[in-house]
Amino acid sequence: MRIAVLADIHGNLPALEAVVRDFTRRGFDAVVNLGDSVSGPLLPLETAQFLLTQDWVHLAGNGERQILLGRPGQSDAADEFARAQLTSSELGWIASLKPTVSLDHQVFLCHGTPRSDVEYLLETVAATHFRAATPREVDERLGDVEASLLLCGHTHVSRSVRSSKGPLIVNPGSVGLPAYRDVHPYPHVIETGSPDARYAIVEKLAGTWVTSLIVVPYAYMHMVRLAHERGRDDWARALASGYTV
Repeated sequence: MRIAVLADIHGNLPALEAVVRDFTRRGFDAVVNLGDSVSGPLLPLETAQFLLTQDWVHLAGNGERQILLGRPGQSDAADEFARAQLTSSELGWIASLKPTVSLDHQVFLCHGTPRSDVEYLLETVAATHFRAATPREVDERLGDVEASLLLCGHTHVSRSVRSSKGPLIVNPGSVGLPAYRDVHPYPHVIETGSPDARYAIVEKLAGTWVTSLIVVPYAYMHMVRLAHERGRDDWARALASGYTV
């Protein structure tokens, strides 16, 4: 069983296409998309239309929830832009997505944690710093999930961690946004240090899950220019470098 794992595309269709070419070349049995697929100032409509044609397992992330529930002038600008671009067809598809999915009782899928689409599973934001979550924190956030493999996204940080409660936990990183700033629950910065797209392949070999965290270069300057045209210089910096400054 070989699973290609994607998350946090954020409307970056060229990055997504590069990732698809890469995992198609390597071979796969299934593809899962862990959400936050279209929110952002890039190509939300085109990305949604592409995803609609794929026979993958798709989840709703916090971006999808916020697109559906947001009110003009009262929600995140990236979510508002995406919603304005989408038609009833794409919005209907988003509304059909689930926040969590269990595959064959072996694999559990979520965007953030099993209980929240905005909670970090493998990282902790403290008042003064951002750090890896402790084993106790990870176990508490897992709750009563029983699976040998748990796949999550949301932080845009590629990691593979073996929980003391049992499951292997894999975050594939972000396909489409390599850096960002956030203020919840405290101000913090995520930076990967390169503009490349990220995803993972997880496969079961001799009864054990094995992880490959993969970095894929793509022609990102078109997305950088598009972000500038949309008035999002912060996104342009992140897309061009993997840093926020």
